[in-house]
Amino acid sequence: MCPVALTDTVTLTYTAALENGEVIEQSEQDKPVTLTIGEGRLFKAVEASLFGMEPGETRQINIQPEDAYGHHIEDLVQTLPKNVFRGKIDPKPGMVLSLNLRRDGIDHQVPATVVRENEDTITVDYNHPLAGQVIVYTVTLIGINN
Repeated sequence: MCPVALTDTVTLTYTAALENGEVIEQSEQDKPVTLTIGEGRLFKAVEASLFGMEPGETRQINIQPEDAYGHHIEDLVQTLPKNVFRGKIDPKPGMVLSLNLRRDGIDHQVPATVVRENEDTITVDYNHPLAGQVIVYTVTLIGINN
């Protein structure tokens, strides 16, 4: 059988984890995923790592932040006055809030994770929760469906 090539449709199982082993996503072992290489259902770096694989083969791929959720950008961490939330919500660390952010004159609703709560302020992080993390994929190719 020929190894995986561009535009092949493949069936696989995968696990995505942080470097500490914490699983963040995985396919169900009894329900493999079928996808076409190049369609973007997985990160491009994961799809590229499938090239040359043959059915039954397993690979572990470390996806760097720039190829996954991006680097953590400190400017996206902001401290807001706690009274902004008064009467609406009582933000606590770990909560994900939908906040309005004005950029280029346009209001956008974006998710922000509460990272700190002080007496008078709340610190929120607009980065993706996995920004700055290396994502470790373990992929097993089940078959190539041409």
